[in-house]
Amino acid sequence: MLSFRKSLCLAVIFTLTACASMGSGTKTEKQQEIIKMKDSALTQLFAEKPDTRSQINSAPGYAVFSNANINLIFMAAGTGYGVVKDMRTSKYTYMNMVEGGIGLGLGVKDYRIVMVFHTVDAMTHFINSGWTFGGNADASAKASDKGASIEGEAYYGDVTVYTFTKSGLALQATVKGTKFWQDENLN
Repeated sequence: MLSFRKSLCLAVIFTLTACASMGSGTKTEKQQEIIKMKDSALTQLFAEKPDTRSQINSAPGYAVFSNANINLIFMAAGTGYGVVKDMRTSKYTYMNMVEGGIGLGLGVKDYRIVMVFHTVDAMTHFINSGWTFGGNADASAKASDKGASIEGEAYYGDVTVYTFTKSGLALQATVKGTKFWQDENLN
């Protein structure tokens, strides 16, 4: 028999998984909103880290994701959406994401993830498999352009990952798993 905490965690994860795709709209409207989010996130990344522009332009591909994350004391969960761009073909692959984890923290935040794939194999593996696991520790207190957050940059083999907070208030240290997968309705 599952404990109450495990049952609650599973319920939150399944609810978030069901909501991982964007809201209402036509396929084209949803794709346009994702591209708009991608462009906005890249503009912010380039302003904060100008060297990333040449890194992305010379890479075989990159991904940008928007994620909403909730951390309630010992449990963290989040859901989001994004796109992978193959720089060789200019093809977009639209994807969803969901994450769940355990750790200590409290808060809600809306953040962006930018992944730079340094090899075609890394990009292809991500599109087809999409699993990542990792730890996360951060502090955020941000609304619009006001406030501050501690941003991250990590290297996973042939992938560089940048994260930055769009808005939210959170203090957390968690170990979590994240699943990325292709959105069959948008591709």
